[in-house]
Amino acid sequence: MMPLSAFKRENQSAHSLPIKRNKVTRVIYLDNAATTALSLAAIQAMTKTMTVFGNPSSTHSHGREASKLLRQAREDIAQALHTQSNKILFTSGGTESNNTTIKGYAFRHQNRGKHIVTTAIEHHAVLEVVEYLVDKFGFEATFVQPVDGQIRAEDIEKALRPDTILVSVMAVNNETGAILPIKEIGELLQEHPAAFHVDAVQAIGKLPIYPDELRIDFLSASAHKFHGPKGVGFLYAKKMDFDNFMHGGDQEEKHRAGTENLISITGMAAALSDSTEHLEVNLEHAQDLKDSLLADLSDIDFYLNESKPSLPYVINLGFPNQKNDLLLLQMDLNGFSISTGSACTAGAIQPSHVLQAMYGKDSNRLHESIRISTSDQTTLQEIQSFTKKLKEILGG
Repeated sequence: MMPLSAFKRENQSAHSLPIKRNKVTRVIYLDNAATTALSLAAIQAMTKTMTVFGNPSSTHSHGREASKLLRQAREDIAQALHTQSNKILFTSGGTESNNTTIKGYAFRHQNRGKHIVTTAIEHHAVLEVVEYLVDKFGFEATFVQPVDGQIRAEDIEKALRPDTILVSVMAVNNETGAILPIKEIGELLQEHPAAFHVDAVQAIGKLPIYPDELRIDFLSASAHKFHGPKGVGFLYAKKMDFDNFMHGGDQEEKHRAGTENLISITGMAAALSDSTEHLEVNLEHAQDLKDSLLADLSDIDFYLNESKPSLPYVINLGFPNQKNDLLLLQMDLNGFSISTGSACTAGAIQPSHVLQAMYGKDSNRLHESIRISTSDQTTLQEIQSFTKKLKEILGG
């Protein structure tokens, strides 16, 4: 084997040539509905927990130390939701929480009925789960359509049947920012035995959502949407009334097998506590950013894809006769990360099922619209830089 010193000498000439380096340009991130950067609170909590390597299920001192952190994280999340810690179940994220609720509740209660009500604008982590139950297990589903871009509580009520066992509705749409009438739906379901599941992935940490007050039975959340780490989330359950999705050990009071991801869980709890503490000022900041963006674009031709009320963190807009895939690429090449708000498969941007439900499958909006999504870390200067470059590209 050649000594390292000899290898370096032999290859020195190859490395002595001047290397041309591209100038590093700071990329402005405006895709926070997809994921958010870790908050300082999350980083600090996770860094501290990295020194705690015990298994929370172990009874020795190392395990008890880990278990204490796990209990505290559960308490912190429960406090942010104004509920009790025994109603919080740790998962790997929103997708697992949705699967656990919809499949688990449907399987346990199929003797009472096999009808599920949801909406046409849900995330795929709900739509595909419901479709799976319909295709493979004989369930039936009603997909409530939006009216003027919004889901109405009265249409949810009309969709209910005596054999409806579950209603699953998102709190905030991830593509348009539409805020759905969760309070009204929770109230009307008091007169019906169906359970109420809310996919709150885009809402938790941004809006005050307290499941006990809103009469929610199950609520899904994902840490990376509110400046926590990826790969961790939680499920609020008024009662742990579902068949287990994960089987194996006795973790999470025997409701979700698998050693808990303690580092990420403590980061999630810290991120949620921080977001909740600054919720109002952050919401006001997001509204200011949205107002600025729309004002800056007032002298060019565009339209908004939204309904009232809407969350200011998510802005979906389109430009007539401008292909969104090309615009996305041009903005990326110029240092701006945005999205179309739709799924991307094998590099091909697929038309948004949300916009299709709102405007029809033949609408030009499906191919002209982009999504800009901000966070409390987004600055006014970044928005101004974005609108300036966007208008340059559009020729405005």
